[in-house]
Amino acid sequence: MNIAESYDYLIRARRDLWSALEAAPDEVLSRPLLDGARFHSIKDLVVHVAEVEDGWIHGDILREDLVQTAFPALRDSDGGPVYAGFALELLLDYWRAVEQSTLSYLAMLNDDKLQRIIVGDSPGERFTVDGLLWHVMMHEIRHTAQIVMLLRMQGIKPPSLDLLFYLPSA
Repeated sequence: MNIAESYDYLIRARRDLWSALEAAPDEVLSRPLLDGARFHSIKDLVVHVAEVEDGWIHGDILREDLVQTAFPALRDSDGGPVYAGFALELLLDYWRAVEQSTLSYLAMLNDDKLQRIIVGDSPGERFTVDGLLWHVMMHEIRHTAQIVMLLRMQGIKPPSLDLLFYLPSA
């Protein structure tokens, strides 16, 4: 699989996850289920996944304004465990906007652009665009698995997001 095919899988899996989230009671999505410093609720994880994609692709790789700037309530929040009080639809609208912007970027990629070096925040930290895009996708897979587990723990049947279920028939 390549980046475009992998991102296509994420898009299709997102649709199933988003449908499950939209069908879940808001109280479950807002419930503090995690004791971490930054994430307490499923909604916190939803925003985090979108923010990481937005930050790496639009902030670090493209060096442009984040998609989040178009969402004042999110842009002006303190981050961390504050999203329980936000409407799920706003959080998903942000994620959808990030996805659309990412799709536009991915359509312009070529091998040279994938090998471009991005300097990180720490001294000596250097990444290829290719590596960062794989990081963004693997990051989402890890956190969506966490969301699925949290839904299951709340008695909600989550979608099966395994790649196997999204592969074309041979």
